Amino acid sequence: MRKLATLLIAAGLVFGAGTTAANAIDFKAKGEWVMSFDYGQNGNLTGGHGQTGYNGSEDEFEAKQRVRLQLDAVASEALSGTVFFEIGNTTWGKAGTSGGALGADGTIVEVRRAYIDWMVPNTELKVRMGLQGMALPSFAVKKNQAFNDDVAGITLSYQFTENVGVTAFWARPYNDNFGGYGEQGHRGYRPSNFMDNIDAFGLTIPLTFDGFKVTPWGMIAAIGPNAFYGQDEEGHWGQNNFVGESAAKQMGAGLLPAWGVVGSDGRSVNGIKLDKYAVAWWAGLTADITYFDPFRVAFDFTAGGVDWDESRLNRAGWMAALLVEYKMDWGTPGLVGWYASGDNSNLGDGSERMPYLSVNNGDNDFSYYAFDGHPYIAREGVIGNSMAGTWGVGLRVKDVSFIEDLKHTLRVNLIGGTNNHKIFKELARANVFNTAYSNSADYGFRSVYLTDQDTMLEIGLHNEYEMYENFTIMLDANYLALWLADTKYDGMRRYMDGSKSTETRDAWNVNVSFVYSF
Repeated sequence: MRKLATLLIAAGLVFGAGTTAANAIDFKAKGEWVMSFDYGQNGNLTGGHGQTGYNGSEDEFEAKQRVRLQLDAVASEALSGTVFFEIGNTTWGKAGTSGGALGADGTIVEVRRAYIDWMVPNTELKVRMGLQGMALPSFAVKKNQAFNDDVAGITLSYQFTENVGVTAFWARPYNDNFGGYGEQGHRGYRPSNFMDNIDAFGLTIPLTFDGFKVTPWGMIAAIGPNAFYGQDEEGHWGQNNFVGESAAKQMGAGLLPAWGVVGSDGRSVNGIKLDKYAVAWWAGLTADITYFDPFRVAFDFTAGGVDWDESRLNRAGWMAALLVEYKMDWGTPGLVGWYASGDNSNLGDGSERMPYLSVNNGDNDFSYYAFDGHPYIAREGVIGNSMAGTWGVGLRVKDVSFIEDLKHTLRVNLIGGTNNHKIFKELARANVFNTAYSNSADYGFRSVYLTDQDTMLEIGLHNEYEMYENFTIMLDANYLALWLADTKYDGMRRYMDGSKSTETRDAWNVNVSFVYSF
């Protein structure tokens, strides 16, 4: 009996200690509810062929919602864990995984991020491991045009002095998705998961001084030949063997030429055999100068390239962006501008557009509609997520406020292409039009392929009213006018743009969003 009592006391002490340890964890919750309502037309900048909605997959009017919940388990300043759930986007009335139809029981809960933060004992080295948001730095556009997305990996951060820090990361966006081909012992056999990984390694050096921030950075990536495609019996790259996940399509869009890879001799991608890893690189410099406050100047410069086993797949280019603004009592007027290199007319030397690993996260501060810029779930990215192959100049008047809790931002951008217009002639001469690639939405390549003879005008008005401390109502109105140069190679233009009609129409959209966050 005495032994039993002793065991019970010991068990109580153990469970008591466990309870005390558990109580030491500080749980913090963050969340955001968004209800969004859109009405617009011509989101594909084209009409005809029976299109009656905003685009091929949306009606003119759509109602959507999204919920994000983040839970932090904080043990101390040196140790914590985070899980970030997202429910949606849910389109009202849409069945399937969206969960918006009658019954509302779709499987739409996603784990967007899940990571732990810890510090190496007796040092200032911070470590983050797991599914996390990673982004290369950008002070002007704010959305880095090489890499900005959620991804699995490890981030190391160290602050040497008050002015000098360093961040290094390893990201693995893709691995173990290749299903293999053929049978062992037969010609062309490739085992599953063979050379299909993508691994990226990056380094940023943030330098902070009084009124001046500057960050040089660099990133390299190894890209397996099977990361996006399968092979036939000869080991040739199969154009129509895209790995099904949309992430692979989007990354392929940023790492390959926009026309589906053809040479001046007319050979298509199916005639290419890849056996080696491709090597991609990016380097850049971004700065934010507030020393002459109320003036602010910010700029980004980025260059990058990817070298494949076959030179016709290569892609290399650069982009520069500049922001100049002046803060006043009633708002902040400013000028924006950017230029990104574009393709020449030679199909045999790859692409001259700057490649990107992924630009699917973050918000483009220069444009809320033409590019991917709206902070919530309004329609956006009519041109595409990437600014590669374009130039632009714009006027922005930001955070104008004459009434308490109400502010407005007006944007006017003139946008053009930097791609040589003669490329359509070369595509026609090579006779490479492929109906399987005629719809860019299927393969994630391009929404609008602007040449040096094409122009667009974007006008956008963003309004925010903070009704309560945690509740904001937003109203956005955007208009995008398009002027395409006349060309006798209409079939090639439809191929590049993913258009289903030669008719063009201006795109426009109005969005009302209700946002509750805590």
